[in-house]
Amino acid sequence: MGGNTVRRTARAATPEEPLTGRHQPRPSQLDPYKPHLDKRWAEGHTNAIHLHAELQELGYRGSYQTISDYLRSRRRRRIRVVVPAPPGVRQVTGWMTRHPEHLSDDERRQFTSVLAHCPELTALHGHIRAFTEIVTTRSGQHLKDWITATRAEDLPGLHTFATGLAKDWDAVLQGLSTRWNSGPAEGRVNHIKMIKRQMFGRAKLPLLRKRVLLTAARSSTQSASTYTGECPTEYASTYSGPG
Repeated sequence: MGGNTVRRTARAATPEEPLTGRHQPRPSQLDPYKPHLDKRWAEGHTNAIHLHAELQELGYRGSYQTISDYLRSRRRRRIRVVVPAPPGVRQVTGWMTRHPEHLSDDERRQFTSVLAHCPELTALHGHIRAFTEIVTTRSGQHLKDWITATRAEDLPGLHTFATGLAKDWDAVLQGLSTRWNSGPAEGRVNHIKMIKRQMFGRAKLPLLRKRVLLTAARSSTQSASTYTGECPTEYASTYSGPG
């Protein structure tokens, strides 16, 4: 504490007397007009430029910056209304591809609002539901009608998808009409990749080859037993049957 501060405090007649300085409020040309500013702010008029023009008509000769500084604290205290963010592309895509019964009430309400504001999305959603029905019911005979309907719409994304289906028409039609698919083959490929990752840095190719072949042979035996009702040989010694 400096000597001047000590002397000023010792000479003060009241405790409030030393409490003067540059951080204390000073008289301002705006003081007579502050009640008017407070009233207008409470009425919802928060534009400092308009308020400055009003005060000038009432005789104020100060600057605009003084009014802006006075209103700054009120702007910080003002409650901001946060508008919910609109759903994103990924969220809307999920709503379109999921079954309507699996959507919550809030998701269904938001999705309905989105479709109401975009006729293109409404048309797209109808085609997606129709294609899903073809896939789940294996009604491939309706695929040609579906492609014709999509090409009649101004939906370039669906046009590209339909063109890709037409390029491999026979395979697509069989996949949408019969119970046979490439799922087992894809599952075997994924299983081989899993074994490869497990063996990475631990063994050479001969051991990896044996693991792949033996795992495939065992899986084939288990699959055959599932269709024939027989117990695999490796479990036969431990299986005693019912009772």
